[in-house]
Amino acid sequence: EAPTVTVARRYYYYVCVDTDTNEEETGNNCSSTPAEVLVQPKPVIVIDGDGSILTNLGTLPTIANNPAPNYVLLVIDNGSYGSTGDQPTYTGRKTSLAGMATAAGCERVVECRAEDTGTVLQEALKAGEATVIICKCESGNAKMPVITMDPVTIRDRFMQAVAAA
Repeated sequence: EAPTVTVARRYYYYVCVDTDTNEEETGNNCSSTPAEVLVQPKPVIVIDGDGSILTNLGTLPTIANNPAPNYVLLVIDNGSYGSTGDQPTYTGRKTSLAGMATAAGCERVVECRAEDTGTVLQEALKAGEATVIICKCESGNAKMPVITMDPVTIRDRFMQAVAAA
């Protein structure tokens, strides 16, 4: 069965992964998702950015204190607030989101390079325990066209791609 995927920053993910696949934007997903995860058996992958995690610090303790074996938080850590103009975040300096997740009590935390994300995500899904993945990647915004699809269409296309993988 295909996992449920929630993406916090729709445009960012749409651009980074594939213009044919995406999921709807629902705001502060990470904090609310553990409650949703506990009531369903299939895997749930939440994709969010470093800036969002830094501005919603309750996310990591919420995940740590409500662990669900089918939950994966994938944080795209590009060291910048990409959706507001690419201002640098502190993860590009001294702050480690992996260290913060561990300090919050998250038991399975993996930091990886962007090119290793697919493998790390597959391992997380097989592990059967709550996992926080910090994907370190380059900062920067590419010039992209306006997204013309509605969020439901984007979600459905993304779910089809996940199911086919």
